[in-house]
Amino acid sequence: MLYDTLIIGGGPAGLTAATYLRRAGKSVLVLEKNAFGGQITWSPRVENFPGFVSVSGAELGDRLLEQAMAQGAEVELEEVVCVRAGEDGVKTAVCESGAEFHGRTLIAAVGARPRMLGLPGEEALIGSGVCFCAVCDGDFYAGQDVAVCGGGSAALQDALLLSDKCRSVTLIHRRDTFRGERRLVEALEKRENVAFLMNATVTALRGETELSGLVAERDGQRFELPVTGLFVAVGHRPDNGIFTSLLALDSDGYADAGEDCLTKTAGVFVAGDCRKKGIRQLTTAAADGSVAALQACRFLDA
Repeated sequence: MLYDTLIIGGGPAGLTAATYLRRAGKSVLVLEKNAFGGQITWSPRVENFPGFVSVSGAELGDRLLEQAMAQGAEVELEEVVCVRAGEDGVKTAVCESGAEFHGRTLIAAVGARPRMLGLPGEEALIGSGVCFCAVCDGDFYAGQDVAVCGGGSAALQDALLLSDKCRSVTLIHRRDTFRGERRLVEALEKRENVAFLMNATVTALRGETELSGLVAERDGQRFELPVTGLFVAVGHRPDNGIFTSLLALDSDGYADAGEDCLTKTAGVFVAGDCRKKGIRQLTTAAADGSVAALQACRFLDA
């Protein structure tokens, strides 16, 4: 079957795009390799998405999927390993299972995964003390002791935001200087509840179902920190490798596309966190999904 649009990625961007395309009467297939809803399904509570005072990430993901499917979008749990565009303009997604799907247009909405520390038990504690977004989850740790791991501007901004809410913030960085903006460092140095642990690495996490602390090491010296929250800010990794022939990627692997979600390849669009952008939030991913879908409609109707 030749679909009007193939969407690769079933997070907020991809599912929003699917809903918009189906509302416009286009045939749509959404391909997702893990779980529909994307990384937000890791979060136990979401309180910054319009229309919901509070909702679990899993429920929000389910509702986005339900909405797209209610409009008639087709979905498949398949890992796409190769994407190509033929001379006739048809886009083909080749899956690990050997299945192939074809579309007149394609939307890349694969997101960007936060880099993890690679510690035992880390993945099991995601959403239960291990976090990747202070804007999203900082309020849940108000009045508590937390740590931030990282040395770039994102880590510094997270620490600054958390210092307004939390009893104490320990900023852990593996080097002796920060890569982030100096003004952010200076602002943190003025906060009495912020401590710096430099030339140190997090080597272990405490707690099985809830984070109760962590171990950091520096020059053989161990530090036990009884924190209930660890915000990991060591960068993200976009999953754009399968699109190298269709997208222009920047040095970090993000699709070099603007707010119009257009790419170098006719009929190929990009939406969500895999796109080069300044702010990555649920709402900006959903906004990208709607823009990419409407751009696909224009292409299809031309």
